[in-house]
Amino acid sequence: MAGDLTGFETDIKPLFREVDRRSMLRSFDLWSYDDVSRHADAILDRLRKGNMPCDGPWPPAQIGLFERWTESGKPQ
Repeated sequence: MAGDLTGFETDIKPLFREVDRRSMLRSFDLWSYDDVSRHADAILDRLRKGNMPCDGPWPPAQIGLFERWTESGKPQ
């Protein structure tokens, strides 16, 4: 269903806190659709390993949301 799509602006971007964004800005911007899209596989890998964000792993539900977004074609 179209209403079930996970979108970057509404669902993914809010997962990244300001502190997460600041810590990654030297590499890419976690609040930028283009940057997160481009690095989605690496981000997902680090989320699954529990080493992103640096202050503790995301809960499984948040990792699952990010994973569904990548698998659904990374809609904006």
